[in-house]
Amino acid sequence: MIASVTGSMTSAIGDHGIYAVFLLMAVDAVFPAFSELVMVYAGALASGAIEGASVTLFGHTISSPGWAFVAMALSGTIGYTVGAVVGWAIGIYGGRPLLERHGRWFHLGPERMERAERWFERWGDWAVFLGRLTPVVRSFCSIPAGVFRMPLGRYTLLTLAGSAIWCFALAGIGYAIGSSWHNFHDGFRYVDYAILALVLLLAVYALWRWWSSRSTKPATTDLD
Repeated sequence: MIASVTGSMTSAIGDHGIYAVFLLMAVDAVFPAFSELVMVYAGALASGAIEGASVTLFGHTISSPGWAFVAMALSGTIGYTVGAVVGWAIGIYGGRPLLERHGRWFHLGPERMERAERWFERWGDWAVFLGRLTPVVRSFCSIPAGVFRMPLGRYTLLTLAGSAIWCFALAGIGYAIGSSWHNFHDGFRYVDYAILALVLLLAVYALWRWWSSRSTKPATTDLD
């Protein structure tokens, strides 16, 4: 499952380079899209470690690994920022009514919105910057920021700063991994096992909670 998804993503980046990174990171601003893997792989590709793949921009190959790294990291940063602005627009124009009707489309149910509201109440505008540096949370800041009417200029600046740190750091890891990328990627198959185990545990827990609630529910008596 995860291996097939990650394989498709790395193939897309290998085939389309900068453009695939831009698009995947734009999606990640609203829906979790394995941004960690995207940027690490982008960095490895920029280093020249991926056989048969190169970084091209407007039809021109970037031969310098250093500039290829900068191009990949900037592509991720700009793509994420564009996607984040789209998410902000969804939040500000759709507001709470949109999320109440279709929140499940964005994985933003009532509980997540409550957590997002507490996050913004605690950190204020810095919630966006910190959120962009926090795995998983980073994909659930965009729409709530619009719902909570955060000014676009400040929102965009903090998003750009946070996503730049995220993208350059992860691409740097990939660049440093270099030729060891394939060993790193092979390790992702263990994520499948971990997620399957987690799903099974959650299913057992949910079943136990359901059974407990039924067994402790007071019996009703017929007064007729």
